[in-house]
Amino acid sequence: MSRIKLVRFAENATRAEIVEPGKETYLQLAGQWNEAFFPASQPITLEMGCGKGEYTVGLAQRYPERNFLGLDIKGERIWRGSTRARDLGLTNVGFLRTQAQTLTEHFAPGELSEIWITFPDPRPRDRDIKRRLTAPRYLNLYQEVLRPGGLVHLKTDSEALYDYTLETVLARPGATILAQTKDLYATPELLPHAEDIQTHFEGRYRASNIPIKYLQFRLS
Repeated sequence: MSRIKLVRFAENATRAEIVEPGKETYLQLAGQWNEAFFPASQPITLEMGCGKGEYTVGLAQRYPERNFLGLDIKGERIWRGSTRARDLGLTNVGFLRTQAQTLTEHFAPGELSEIWITFPDPRPRDRDIKRRLTAPRYLNLYQEVLRPGGLVHLKTDSEALYDYTLETVLARPGATILAQTKDLYATPELLPHAEDIQTHFEGRYRASNIPIKYLQFRLS
């Protein structure tokens, strides 16, 4: 491991806005995020696989009346998101370093208002279907931690993942598709729902003329 990574991991260990294994707050905040973590009690939005936190921080900057969490397993990525949030002076944003499948260990039923899934690994091989962040097992987790009527958003460059997700949600009892497009920027009426915050990946895909796909849905 490089010296830079070691330094950043050491900084993560001192940052109160990062929750990770080894800290007292890890696995202790389910049902208490607004009371014990955020300065203000506000609706909570979670970004799954937040990477460097560009989207999480962008949303937190845009909506100070809401709280935001970015979830990722990579400590260096979370360091970058945390650093940007600190540079901007944001207090309504935090980061959780954990595996996606442990979601219900960290959040109480109905604790989240929204979930964003931005440019996840599409897992194109059939043997990896269960690892897609919109596979039924993950939708089950989202439904458990979302409040009734809570929203899920997907942005992706992958048409295969988009089609898979649409089909999976439509087959789910009680689920509702609220918005869908295979070319977000050619569907300007949906941009207010999808936000115009661009991650590094989204900018790269747009520069290559790859259409951005977007889904918004409710699970109950």
